[in-house]
Amino acid sequence: MIKQSAYGTEPWRLVEKELDLDLLAQSESIFALSNGHLGLRGNLDEGDPHGLPGSYLNSVYEVRPLPYAEAGYGFPDDGQTAINVTNGKIIRLLVDDEPFDIRYGTLHSHQRILDLRAGTLTREVDWSSPAGARIKVTSVRIVSLTQRAIAAISYTVEPVDAKLRLVLQSELVTNEELPRRGKDPRLSAVLENPLVSEESQCSSDGGPSRALLVHRTRASGLRIAAGMSHAITGPEKMANRIEAYPDLARFTVATQVAPGEQLHIDKFIGYGWSSTRTKPALIDQVVGALAAAHLTGWDGLLAEQRAYLDEFWDGADVELDGDAEIQQAVRFGLFHILQAGARAEYRPIAAKGLTGTGLRRAHVLGYRILRAPGAHVHPAVRRGRRAALAAPGPGRGPTARGRPRPGRGRVPVADDPRPGDLRLLARRYRGVPHQRRHRRRGAPLPGRDRGRRVRAEGRA
Repeated sequence: MIKQSAYGTEPWRLVEKELDLDLLAQSESIFALSNGHLGLRGNLDEGDPHGLPGSYLNSVYEVRPLPYAEAGYGFPDDGQTAINVTNGKIIRLLVDDEPFDIRYGTLHSHQRILDLRAGTLTREVDWSSPAGARIKVTSVRIVSLTQRAIAAISYTVEPVDAKLRLVLQSELVTNEELPRRGKDPRLSAVLENPLVSEESQCSSDGGPSRALLVHRTRASGLRIAAGMSHAITGPEKMANRIEAYPDLARFTVATQVAPGEQLHIDKFIGYGWSSTRTKPALIDQVVGALAAAHLTGWDGLLAEQRAYLDEFWDGADVELDGDAEIQQAVRFGLFHILQAGARAEYRPIAAKGLTGTGLRRAHVLGYRILRAPGAHVHPAVRRGRRAALAAPGPGRGPTARGRPRPGRGRVPVADDPRPGDLRLLARRYRGVPHQRRHRRRGAPLPGRDRGRRVRAEGRA
């Protein structure tokens, strides 16, 4: 468990003052950023070390078998699991041919800040390599609430006391190596490499350097496209190269930086997915999203994010007097509720939002909001609630009395969800047919209560 002392107490920020590698997986969930469509776990920029790498798209899943020692009536043959899609967060750094890795060398300071009003995750690192080369690294990460297909990273490196040769490698990585999810080798085999490459491309002809990867899930048949483009500032003399392979795209820039100078890169990441649209259409969608992000620029994305959150907090903030920790906890919870459904747009909301894979057999759960009479619910939260109740069926939608009924185990099968586009995985009423029949009639199950009535009559 993470103790409060590791983060301090501030009304609008969550500040991690020191990094505990034993609690890295928990902190990655805390610092996850999402907009309801795209979610990025709070992994370190360089990728290693990590607890659980995670980049998720709402409703992108893979089918996996559900083996049983003894099969029974009504047991499902397969299940659905949210999968880790192409990771666009990675920015690796070499300092005089030494890789930047906090497990080696000397870590003078390490701080991460989740700003609830700006919607950003900021990381500040002061590190010396095993050879003694000292640098300061500052990165700011954002998942846009206004441009739902876009995430962006601002990454700055500065030498402290000597001129250094720096190499930055910005990457797209698919089918990352993940921690084992269970002891069943059949499960690991299905989810180890869930994405199959369809196309990889890169270009640097006169515009920003850009790379794009297209993949398809093996069993569920969903097509996913991920792209990245860059804007670089730094010393006049720089060498750069961009390359793309089936499961990897890499943009590399090398230069020498003196104390007082900086090497700075703005990375824009775009995602798209579909179960029905063609590959060229999906590629055009991602390329268009990246072009719009470049038009807006890094500063423009920050301004849009701040304006969106200012409007949200004006209508949704809860102010408490007397307990700063509870005040921080309430705002942190509201922020993650917003992240889970702000741009879900009539898609289901996953059990853990887009901070992790969530439950395996039924990773989409019912969504319920409890509020005091007269309290105001922000439109973004209402949209998330409507998304959770969008599709009617045995486990969801209005009942005969007009009350909403919480759904269980629904996974979308189309990228354009309409009523009826959600496939039921687990019905509300389980059991063998004669038990379900009695439950629908409102009668007690045969055999379950009969003994109780006999014993009650015997006692009488």
